[in-house]
Order: sequence, then C-alpha cells, then structure tokens
Amino acid sequence: MSPSGTDTTEAETTDRALLFDMDGVLVEGRGADDAVHDYARDDALAEYGIDPPDRHRAALGSYEYTETFVAACRAVGVDPVEFYAARERHSARRIVERLRAGERGLYPDVDALSGVANGRRLGVVSNNYHRAVEFVVDHHGLDTFSFVRGRDPGVDGFRRRKPDPHYLVEALDALGADAGYYVGDRETDVIAAERAGLNGVFVRRDHNADTTLDVDPAHEVDSLAELDRL
Repeated sequence: MSPSGTDTTEAETTDRALLFDMDGVLVEGRGADDAVHDYARDDALAEYGIDPPDRHRAALGSYEYTETFVAACRAVGVDPVEFYAARERHSARRIVERLRAGERGLYPDVDALSGVANGRRLGVVSNNYHRAVEFVVDHHGLDTFSFVRGRDPGVDGFRRRKPDPHYLVEALDALGADAGYYVGDRETDVIAAERAGLNGVFVRRDHNADTTLDVDPAHEVDSLAELDRL
C-alpha cells in the first residue's frame, strides 16, 4: 500500500530498478579464468613487437593496474596506460571467444527473471568488460534487460569497478530510477549497492556458499526465483 492507503501505482513501482551482476549471478562460475589475462598479455606483446625478459612477463599479465605493472611496462619501454588498455581489449576478446564456445553457461534460475520483474526496469551492471556483458545478453537472448553495462577496458574502467558505484549510478540515470535492488554474489556488490542508494541482494551459489560477509545485505536469496518476494 502507498502512504495514502491506496495501492501502489505503476509509476511508483517502475521508479525502482532491479539490477544484476553477471559473473556468478547470471553466468555460471565466479569469473573468467586468470589465464585469459596471460594470453591477452602475449597478444598485446605481439602487437607491440616486444619479447620481454621473464622477470617482467608475469607482471605484464596482471589483471590489477599496480605499481608493479607500471614498473614492468617502463622497464620494457611501453606506456603503462596504453599497454594496459591494449591488454584488456585482448582479454575482453578472449573472454567472448570462450563464452561463445560454451565454456560457461547461464544458471538455470535466470529463466525466472521474466516473472519477477513486476513492472520494474531490469539491467545488468558488471565488473566484466562491456564487450563480454553485451555478448552474453545478445547471445542468450536476454531481452528482459533494458540496460546493459560492463566496465570499460583501461585504467579508468579498472578504477570504476565495484565497490565503486560509478556504473550502478549510471544505470539508475539511464533507467530513470531513483531506488531499487542490486543482486550480486560478492561483498563488493553489496557495498557498491549501498553506495549507489540501492538495496543489496546477496545470492548464494556454489562458489560462495560458505562466504561470511562483513557487511549486511538488505536481502539474501538462494535462487533468483526468490526475488519475487522482495
């Protein structure tokens, strides 16, 4: 019931967004294999025509943009920001190739989403690369989602990863929503939701069944089919 005692109107319902993380929530598994970034590093090195000594090679494949990565780039004579962006573009391409090959599929309970929308606008916001998120939604025909956002490759995208709420706020603006829910499988998802003014929903999967959180989500579910009770 609304504060006036009347039923909640459609407008009051649809100003709330229902947003989802992708890896570990929609797509099976916690995320892409770390080896993806090593292969992408080799792709980027070939693109640059560089064969670095072994003492720098491992650091150049780091997913994190760290001082160690920056130092390794400078040691082999490449701009760290540019090389990081190049390596991430190759990472995104390789992740899409693996998804296309069927290495990771959707969780069965994703089918329940069409029944839990209740007039709300649905979206996907992920720390995975935007190219990979778009591929998953298109490849699996997930037309329930009206907003899809993965992070940009490169240093800026890396720094805007959750728990930074940047992309969640972008989603709310794009959907014309001022509140709602964000469903994730990590503590950083819950923190990002809170920072964006959303209710964090923690979904339990095999990979996080025994995880103890240091923050309290607004809700916890064992299946996406349970979202209709929120």
